[in-house]
Amino acid sequence: MNARLQRGGNFENLIGGELRGGGEWLEDRNPAHPSEIVARVPASDEHDVADALDAAAAAYPVWRDTPPAARAGVLGAAAEWLREHTTEIAGLVSAEMGKTLAEATGEVARSADFFSYYASLHRLDRGERLADGRPGVEAEVRHEPLGVVLAITPWNDPLLTPARKLAPALAAGNTVVIKPASETPISVLALALAFEQTGAPGGILNTVTGPASRLVAPLLADERLAAVTFTGSTEVGLELQRALAGRNVRLQTEMGGKNASIVLSDGDLDLAAETVCAAAFGQAGQRCTATSRLIVERSVAADLLERLVRRARLLVVAPGDAAGSAMGPLVSERQMRSVLADIEGALADGAQLALGGSRLTEGELAEGWFVAPTILTGVTRDMRIWREEVFGPVLAVSVVDSLEEAISAANDSRYGLAAALFSSSLQTSRRFIEAVEVGQVAVNLSTSGWDVHQPFGGWKLSGSGFKEQGTEALHFYTRVKTVAVKGG
Repeated sequence: MNARLQRGGNFENLIGGELRGGGEWLEDRNPAHPSEIVARVPASDEHDVADALDAAAAAYPVWRDTPPAARAGVLGAAAEWLREHTTEIAGLVSAEMGKTLAEATGEVARSADFFSYYASLHRLDRGERLADGRPGVEAEVRHEPLGVVLAITPWNDPLLTPARKLAPALAAGNTVVIKPASETPISVLALALAFEQTGAPGGILNTVTGPASRLVAPLLADERLAAVTFTGSTEVGLELQRALAGRNVRLQTEMGGKNASIVLSDGDLDLAAETVCAAAFGQAGQRCTATSRLIVERSVAADLLERLVRRARLLVVAPGDAAGSAMGPLVSERQMRSVLADIEGALADGAQLALGGSRLTEGELAEGWFVAPTILTGVTRDMRIWREEVFGPVLAVSVVDSLEEAISAANDSRYGLAAALFSSSLQTSRRFIEAVEVGQVAVNLSTSGWDVHQPFGGWKLSGSGFKEQGTEALHFYTRVKTVAVKGG
């Protein structure tokens, strides 16, 4: 057991290579047992923000000029440290966010994979020689880092999303200041420990913790900021666009989703029910890629609903660290009340309740923020539940009569993150792939879950033009320099 990963203690920020506490500490509580303080984190202020930005700016020239193989060594060491401490870190992720230990353990593994993957790219060709029409002139393209990057990360994947951003940013030669969500700051501070404990150069990664209302404005105001990468709600992402308008600061946003899964009459209903159930209720529906809309062909709607309800009833809702837990609590009381209000609104609009719909308070669930897996039928496109992101264990079901009607329904959204189709027809699948307006498309698979080397990101109001993951992520974190040289 690493003493710095102990629950119930104080976790410190990493600034300029040194761990720093706070004059004031914030309590991070367990959503399954809100009386339990998982740990305390510093209440950062404007002085901490200034120090973190100063450290990142000072470290940038050295880190930029560090050979790629050496940068890869730093990332690789962090990946191994995460793997060595999987049990402790997964326990922290589960305790502060509410997800099951199985989900949290998978999150630690994937987070480590991000650092290993981008470390492996240090041998990748990041330039090319170009033809030039002038005699004796050689031309080439170089890809160079941007500078100081600000990462603002969400509470639903509190370790994975920071790793998804930090790994390519650091691999490309940038330095980073990261501000995690106030609901789940411990995971980022545990990730920072991976760098501090393995001797990473000071200042390449810096953390500040506390409310966005106090920290984001001074972070954005710094003229040394080269880029901001954000994952969170569409509303906040659009606010960041407005705040940075007119400045030469690159912005990447991964925002909301209202993802649809389509099940046609020729689809495997057992596979569809199993997959949709996992995609809708895994992590208590608190995934941007969760399936929140189910569009089913009328001839199989009753059969699929019966299978889906049966599977959902079997889900064990319990604290994340309980044996057999398949679904934990919502991250906070505020989030729980928001989800319950969305369900009540849908029923008032005319939707019917096929399953769930209420807070769970029996036995060990009494203290926590638990909502039953919920399935709503009779949902129409004019209902708010069809259009607005719930971010909870709620599945809205709508019935259609054809593939084209299903595609039209799937595209009837301001979001465009992910969509899935269940069909045995290759021709139908091709039509769906071509026509659906999302960044992530799946056939006979879940809307959630993508490998670290596969580009990830949405269309419309689900995200900006810059993808995350894979080599595509490096486009955001690098800039192009074209060079022409004529020999003397």
